[in-house]
Amino acid sequence: MKFVAMMLVVLLAFFAVVPAGTAAPREAGGIEGLLIGCCFGIRSAAAHNDGKNLHWREWIRIIPLANIVGAIFDAVDGMNGMTTKDFANQYGSNYY
Repeated sequence: MKFVAMMLVVLLAFFAVVPAGTAAPREAGGIEGLLIGCCFGIRSAAAHNDGKNLHWREWIRIIPLANIVGAIFDAVDGMNGMTTKDFANQYGSNYY
């Protein structure tokens, strides 16, 4: 379990540092698309391939026990009828 947690921290650090250090435009797919699709699902991978960033509520899904908080937030927003357009207005078009 410690190994899995350590690998998740390394993966999070990789995604936080690597895009900031590169000046070349990001290509769709590749290893980033594979890992995001594996960890977050097809919608997040497709949004990433479109050039969108992952929202904090998507990142929290890989943290054990804390992912329940993200699931509750998502469930409440779904129940309240939030759409992608609403999220884009609230958080910016870089995420949605």
